[in-house]
Amino acid sequence: MSLLPLVSHTSPDSIVAWRADGAVTRRQFLAEVGQLVALLPAGSHLLNMCSDRYRFSVGLAAAIVAGKVSLLPSTPTAEVVRQVKAFAPDVFCLTDSDVCPVDLPQLRYPVMAISQAGAIAIPQIDSKQRIAVVFTSGSAGIPQPHPKTWGALVSCVRAEAAHLGLMHDEPCAIIGTVPPQHMYGFESTVLMPWHSGNALSHAQPFYPADICAALAAAPAPRVLVSSPVHLRALLDAGLALPEIAGVVCATAPLSARLAQELETRCRAPLMEIYGSTETGQIASRRSTQTAEWRLFPGIKLIVEGNCVRACGGHIESLITMNDILEPITDEHFLLHGRIADLVNIAGKRHSLASLNHLLNSIPGVVDGAFYMPDEAGDERITRLGACVVAPGLDAPRLLAALREHIDPVFLPRPLLFVDALPRNRTGKLPRAALQALFQTRSARKSA
Repeated sequence: MSLLPLVSHTSPDSIVAWRADGAVTRRQFLAEVGQLVALLPAGSHLLNMCSDRYRFSVGLAAAIVAGKVSLLPSTPTAEVVRQVKAFAPDVFCLTDSDVCPVDLPQLRYPVMAISQAGAIAIPQIDSKQRIAVVFTSGSAGIPQPHPKTWGALVSCVRAEAAHLGLMHDEPCAIIGTVPPQHMYGFESTVLMPWHSGNALSHAQPFYPADICAALAAAPAPRVLVSSPVHLRALLDAGLALPEIAGVVCATAPLSARLAQELETRCRAPLMEIYGSTETGQIASRRSTQTAEWRLFPGIKLIVEGNCVRACGGHIESLITMNDILEPITDEHFLLHGRIADLVNIAGKRHSLASLNHLLNSIPGVVDGAFYMPDEAGDERITRLGACVVAPGLDAPRLLAALREHIDPVFLPRPLLFVDALPRNRTGKLPRAALQALFQTRSARKSA
């Protein structure tokens, strides 16, 4: 049996987290984990719905120590919760909210006693123990479950910390805008601080002013872990930013222009992370310096015709990638979008990712996304649609701008103007939510 520690902080007085009332030491953290373990119900599966990142981390640690599996859907809608319950009928919900709408047996996060105990031994966890099941976001369909073992996760986040330069003597405060229930947030804002000697922030800010406040509340050096949607909003807000040592971004690739603007505005290096729910994180890049991604140690890409598979390192089985990857060397590759994003209209091919990039690069477009319907309807040629937030533009001007860059067969029909796209907290746009916008439009036209 191979054992790995729950956290890597070497001293009982090492700071594991920052919450509203100040620092949390390893001693206090482990004491609170022990208190929660004693309260956990008998079920072997836990849906961790805590919105406070520190409470989420205590709930996760308690579940690991108790041998329970944390179920982590990134968007816990009623339908997703029903799928979770079907997956694990014994599941119960841990919540820190007074009103939790989840239709499951619930355990309210307790008020913790202040520990007066001496040093508490760090729990040692079997590397083969299944500690979580992470669900895909549903951006391309129904969320799918993917089990994760302790050893694979620890190996992954240690590699991430090394790539980001965060395995050093001066601990950082890690502030995340991405929910810890999402794979990227789970790894980068909870597990990575645990296993790099850094301290996580309890906050889960969403709006630019909240992000600035969360940064200011934590001591320097600070690292912001975020997504393109949050970072673009932060740029547009033009607020004064506290000192930042580094910015980490994932969930969608950044353009070189936006990356440069962010580095200039934040006065800090920006690193992008590439991965998936299936593989975990497998590569990084500094986007202002290169378009190529560098693989984590031990990770290999195997090309078989049009298919690319990933293996090695923390990846426990050969996994087919859903993205179009072009290996450059054994350690580097280029990313060309998602396989599912490829569209073929009248014999002409394009990717939705590329079309979305073009749409969002048009001056005046705040946010936008193309949409491929399931069926062509009565038309002989399938028509793409697009949904856009562009207060100062109208359809003719926007279509004219697109026509300069793409073939007319890819021009969106219909083109919907909305106040905001229905993105989730990670900045992703679930296909079902986008589909609902177009169905609502069709229903209004038919009425």
